[in-house]
Amino acid sequence: MSHPSISPSPAPAPVLLDVVCLCAAWCGTCGEYEALFKALQAALPEHRYRWIDIEDESDLVGDIDVETFPTLLVARQGQVLFAGPVLPRLADAQRLIESLLVSTAASPVAGSLPVDQLQAYEALARALRA
Repeated sequence: MSHPSISPSPAPAPVLLDVVCLCAAWCGTCGEYEALFKALQAALPEHRYRWIDIEDESDLVGDIDVETFPTLLVARQGQVLFAGPVLPRLADAQRLIESLLVSTAASPVAGSLPVDQLQAYEALARALRA
């Protein structure tokens, strides 16, 4: 009698990008952006998404100075590809993520950050990978 072969479970797909929205509960625009962020996650599910309230998770956010809400952080394996404010439009967010996915270098936006802010964003990106 032959036994049916048992095939191993497929390995989980690797996370391609970390996509993080930095927001604040008091920010009306952030409230509007939350639904868009969920739609972005549904449209591009191969990435890891995180919604961070900068006041509730200030220890995690560290020295990041968020001046405009919402601010999006996109990183690949702890390397910042984009960090900056975004408009609440799904098509724009999708286009940004897709362009960063094929990029082999850090985004010019990340390169234009002050050194201390780039380091703070990188620290957050690494903390999210842990």
